[in-house]
Amino acid sequence: MSTTWLDHAIAAFEQPTGPRWATPGDLAKAINPATVQTPALDLIDQALVDVANTSDGRLIITMPPQEGKSTRVAGDFPTWWLTQHPEARIVVASYGQGLATRNGRAIRNRITSHPELGLAIAPDNGAVHEWTLNGHRGGVLSVGIGGGLTGRPADVMVIDDPIKDRKEADSETFRGNVWDWWTDVASTRLAPGAPVVVILTRWHEDDLAGRLLAAPDGHLWRVVNIPAQADHDPAKGETDALDREVGEFMRSARGRTLEQWAAIKVRSGARTWASLYQGRPAPAEGSLFKRDQWARYEAPLWVERNDGSFWVPTSPGDEIAMSWDCAFRDTKNSDYVVGGVWLRRGVELYLLDMVRRRMNFTDTVGAVRSMSAKWPQAIAKFIEAKANGDAVINLLSRSVPGLIPVEPEGGKVARANAASPFVEAGNVWLPASELLPVVDELVEEAAAFPNGRFDDAVDMTTQAINRMMISPFLFGEGDEPDWDEVDEELRISSY
Repeated sequence: MSTTWLDHAIAAFEQPTGPRWATPGDLAKAINPATVQTPALDLIDQALVDVANTSDGRLIITMPPQEGKSTRVAGDFPTWWLTQHPEARIVVASYGQGLATRNGRAIRNRITSHPELGLAIAPDNGAVHEWTLNGHRGGVLSVGIGGGLTGRPADVMVIDDPIKDRKEADSETFRGNVWDWWTDVASTRLAPGAPVVVILTRWHEDDLAGRLLAAPDGHLWRVVNIPAQADHDPAKGETDALDREVGEFMRSARGRTLEQWAAIKVRSGARTWASLYQGRPAPAEGSLFKRDQWARYEAPLWVERNDGSFWVPTSPGDEIAMSWDCAFRDTKNSDYVVGGVWLRRGVELYLLDMVRRRMNFTDTVGAVRSMSAKWPQAIAKFIEAKANGDAVINLLSRSVPGLIPVEPEGGKVARANAASPFVEAGNVWLPASELLPVVDELVEEAAAFPNGRFDDAVDMTTQAINRMMISPFLFGEGDEPDWDEVDEELRISSY
């Protein structure tokens, strides 16, 4: 009688034929007495045991580089699994075929060098990138991200470092390719009940881990993040994964001293430290725009009339205007269309209203019309003249007054650097979340800038600060500064 997929699935979880070790770390210590075991690796071991005992288990592990995570998860864990389930077909993936093959070779070498594991490599199927166990169907297939898996079911999948470096992480195209490989290739090859473990350093909040957690089934993923330095907030009820005191560095598998950890923190810079070493791509305190620097107002500055329009009691010199940042397309991963209504009163700038949604061209036109009707005093409407912006202006120019195209000058970071002192000085006021819930999305996006996945609300805000604060006060009404020169002046003056 021929075997079925159900027979294979049952066989993959059969009783062990060789010795058993309670955790992958126990196995590692047994075959290599020089293995260093740290509290962080203890935590990872327990998480691996838990996911192994969970049908369709999903686990994301983030940890500083070179602290033993890849060896434990992409090497010891598959070996440990095969000692218990020699029929299991394991896929080990990484950013490139070279690293994936190296992981697969390391697992094979463990087996060939340690007969006490009770396993042997099939003599006729022992290529370093794909091999099976002698007398069993189980084995390991190593594949690089983007590689094919057609006809290769996976009873276990381990994805180790799907992104190689900062350059790849900062490429939206590359991040999209990784995601497409997961959705279209990897996830389609999972056998019923197969656990998946993703282990990585967090280069970007929109990396594979970020997208997995943001997906509709993101709640199924357990996240074990082990920061190099404990940075939890006990006042908010937060705890540290290793039960450390705030500010305490992790015990290093590489033997790093406290002084060496501190030196790495200084040398790496805020962005790299937060992402690679703390597992948080967007620094909690922000970089250019800190969360706690935005001034807040609690009471509405406007009144609503019976016709649904909103009006602000003004004094001579007050200015109300809109700022819009439009997107190129309407897809599930496209940028947002963001529009804001701003009031300048003296040297203070107040956000009155804001919309932030993914919209197609028709929806964008409708949003500009709707916002213009809602806030009749906002005569000037600054619209960034790229993406759909020009098309919106062309379509509405005969029906909506005050549409002003704005050609962005300099880079996003240069414009943000010029605008950030106004936020730091408390000149930019945001409404309380109760008045405008979407404002929290602006605060979070700004805190992640320039490392975040989205920057549309930041662009809308810096455009408003430029046109309503910087240009009138520093350069004369209507003059447009050279943002690269402004950024250079700010850099020089900071020393």
